[in-house]
Amino acid sequence: MSKKEFLKIKNSKIIEEEKSYLPFHKKMKDTVRVAVIQATPVFFDIEASLQKTADLTQKYARQGCELLLFPETFLPGYPRGLSFGSVIGNRDNEGRVLYQKYWESSVSVKGKAGDFLGKIAKENKVYLVIGVTEKDENNGSLYCSILFFSPQGILIGKHRKLKPTGVERLVWAEGDGSTLNTYDTAFGKIGGLICWENYMPLARMALYKKGVQIYLAPTADSRETWISTMQHIACEGRCFVLGCNQFFRREDYPEEYLKYLELDWEILCRGGSVIVSPLGEIIEGPLWEKEGVLIADLEMNQIIESKLDYDVIGHYARPDIFEFKLKNKHS
Repeated sequence: MSKKEFLKIKNSKIIEEEKSYLPFHKKMKDTVRVAVIQATPVFFDIEASLQKTADLTQKYARQGCELLLFPETFLPGYPRGLSFGSVIGNRDNEGRVLYQKYWESSVSVKGKAGDFLGKIAKENKVYLVIGVTEKDENNGSLYCSILFFSPQGILIGKHRKLKPTGVERLVWAEGDGSTLNTYDTAFGKIGGLICWENYMPLARMALYKKGVQIYLAPTADSRETWISTMQHIACEGRCFVLGCNQFFRREDYPEEYLKYLELDWEILCRGGSVIVSPLGEIIEGPLWEKEGVLIADLEMNQIIESKLDYDVIGHYARPDIFEFKLKNKHS
């Protein structure tokens, strides 16, 4: 086989793979309806949480939403207030048992939970983006991850949190540069970072350099200052930003796990989901103190309009002074 024939076959395969998750269309869609879903997980119950994900996806898909974003670690829930029996220099057995239970209720991407999420996306013909605690069956570690599913039910991408914050490092392992990517859709490129990764300037730049147009930011940060962060990123990256958080209360933990809770707050996460324009203006939200959804129709031409006076990877980049390099391989 000649080199020309080989490249023709290779390129043909690449095109077919792209067709498998990109809808047939002659040009990019000008408008996309998005849903940012601020919901409460069913803690330590992966089956019930998956069913809640299915019900919410179906509900908002019927309202014409084409891209749905769920919060950080929506499956099986962000373990706020749990120390897993650990302090510097010591771990107790009760904490190890709790960790085992959390691991069991987490998501194996190539297992039943991952298959079910793909099925949800396919049945509702939506891009489904969801934060999960991902368990790696091979090495036994947990990762704080975002999963990206196409309307064909295909897992088109996965991002693992680069640097878990504070005591999160006890529970989640670190991701690496291989998952800092954007993904083509019928309406533009999507990509995202998780929670305080969004405070890492070079991580943001990696997404900007890869042309992100709808920037997805599932989080567990419910401070007022988080809204300013979302506005800054939108204005800096000249992209739409979807910030998505959970809402949950003390009473949402199963009774048997309350004994592990080391916070006396009644509301453990008050939300704060928001949708921001490429000029940093709030379109919807922020949503506080309850479960709910933010829905917006994003006009994609606003991205180019916003770049008239500022483009962080274009006419404002100054490559004669600065050089950006992403180590895009597994560490």
